[in-house]
Amino acid sequence: MFRKKGQAALEFLMTYGWAILVVLAAIGALAYFGVLSPDRFLPEKCTLPSGIACLDFNWHATDGFTIVIQNAQGFDMATTSITLNGTDCSGTFAVVAGAPGDDDAALVDGEKENYRLTNAGCIGLSGKYKGELSVSYTNQQTGLTHTKSGELIAKTG
Repeated sequence: MFRKKGQAALEFLMTYGWAILVVLAAIGALAYFGVLSPDRFLPEKCTLPSGIACLDFNWHATDGFTIVIQNAQGFDMATTSITLNGTDCSGTFAVVAGAPGDDDAALVDGEKENYRLTNAGCIGLSGKYKGELSVSYTNQQTGLTHTKSGELIAKTG
């Protein structure tokens, strides 16, 4: 009599054990082929602290990264440097010639400026890129230098 209960329990465990094994194999296959990759679900974004707005950004296979930054500090600022630091791509942005507001490195309050990073390491990227965006500037009224950091997450390739 006790044997029947033991047999039923063993059959129950074996049946559901195989079902769980099949589900785990399916999840493993999806993860292996990249369907469950977290990079696919991360949104693209360019964020900087208040006062300096990253209005837009773009990655192009031959030009690298281009960003549009606006001064919303309430005072004019001289941009010392804008750098991007990441695992595959790092470098310093330069003002894009011929773009609106490319007169000099100074950003008047409310002015927008286009910057481009054409580092050779940034050209052949593929997948998602995540890096730290750092803006160093000098307050034109006080002469003090400040650095603000943000984040750039972009789809490349």
